[in-house]
Amino acid sequence: MKICVIPIDNRPVCYNLIQDIANIDKSIELHLPHRNLLGDLTKNADTEKILEWLKTLPQMDKIVISLDTIAYGGLIPSRRSNLTFEQIKERIEKLKEILISKNAEIHTFSSIMRISNNNINQEEKEYWSDYGTKIFSYSFNLHKNGSAKTDVPKEILEDYLNTRKRNFEINKLYLKWQKEGIFKTLIFSKDDCAEFGLNVKEAQELEKLGGFTKTGADEIPLSLFARAIDKKVKIAPIFIEDNQKHLISNYEDIPIEKSVLSQIELGGMEVTKEENADIILIVNNFKNNQGEIVMKKPTEPFNKGLKLPQKPYAIADVRFANGGDNEFVKELFKNNINDDSFYGYSAWNTSANTLGSLLCALKVKFNAESYDEKAFKKLQLIRFLDDWAYQANVRQQIKTPLITDEMIDFENKLKTIFKVAFETDYSFPWNRLFEIEVKVELN
Repeated sequence: MKICVIPIDNRPVCYNLIQDIANIDKSIELHLPHRNLLGDLTKNADTEKILEWLKTLPQMDKIVISLDTIAYGGLIPSRRSNLTFEQIKERIEKLKEILISKNAEIHTFSSIMRISNNNINQEEKEYWSDYGTKIFSYSFNLHKNGSAKTDVPKEILEDYLNTRKRNFEINKLYLKWQKEGIFKTLIFSKDDCAEFGLNVKEAQELEKLGGFTKTGADEIPLSLFARAIDKKVKIAPIFIEDNQKHLISNYEDIPIEKSVLSQIELGGMEVTKEENADIILIVNNFKNNQGEIVMKKPTEPFNKGLKLPQKPYAIADVRFANGGDNEFVKELFKNNINDDSFYGYSAWNTSANTLGSLLCALKVKFNAESYDEKAFKKLQLIRFLDDWAYQANVRQQIKTPLITDEMIDFENKLKTIFKVAFETDYSFPWNRLFEIEVKVELN
């Protein structure tokens, strides 16, 4: 399969992870724009050069596109950009022309602009540092009650609402294109959701127009990558806390069970009973509430034995947001996971992030025409080093991004578990502790 992917931005989980998963099957020919062309925390993507790159690509079987990258320069710029509707429309019309000429199967997604409930402007417009929580409250009450009052200055509120309206109109334009047959798949992503809000209201309106909305964001290119693989996999989800699967994860608006089922469906896979499954999806879900170590939100950790199934399995560790459950991992490592039955582990950020990335990797491995075991082990080492070693442990201890010494004990444990020698390198490409880039070279 020849597939082109235009990611959201240049973060390791948005760029490197796609490559690492594709490498599991040597028959997949993956094409990505150069990483320098994509946006980061402060820089917009070079949309003109990306369009030129796409235009000159050889014939592809499948194309997966983050539409925000072309429209605004990336996911974060979609909230900050001051371009007008007409300016953005002119840009995406160029994309439309190129896609029509490519004669490929096209899978796309566009974000519904999030509303974060904090006064942190790192990924928002400057005024969010003063008015973020107030805008969130205004949005929540306006949707819930039909009216709302706020002391946010008029000009700031108008700017915010106009940015939302512009993005919403662009999304309606994409929906029109889908009805014209341009896209095989079009997803509208809901990032950082609450029960009410203008983002939720927009999602409901897009659904009434025939659109498909999905909780999550960063993992969706991977879900679409999985969807582009035209082979079925039967998945049986097994919840560690079976009586608690109705609970809602942090940053999401649907129960964890529904999140799991929708991720399986989006990735082009089939939900089935355990006895009929190709792969068992073990979900380490939470009791009462999802924890989050870095935000000091506790939850009851895993506290029972773990017996792995006799057939292929993969593990979505979502008891905590943004990091693995140490007690669960401890029990997991008492088992032999270094065999052909193991199809992957993930505990990356939100539940949707974890599920989408994990399901993509297991689908690639299960259907691999030319399986590369070393590539799969490399992927798992990166996930354990990032999601478990760093996010759930080392990140809580460090004050500067010099972490090699702190990671050694975790590396040695993984060398024993996977019976492989490897070298590592760590960096922080966005100059903050939230994203770490883990490089692994197997000896």
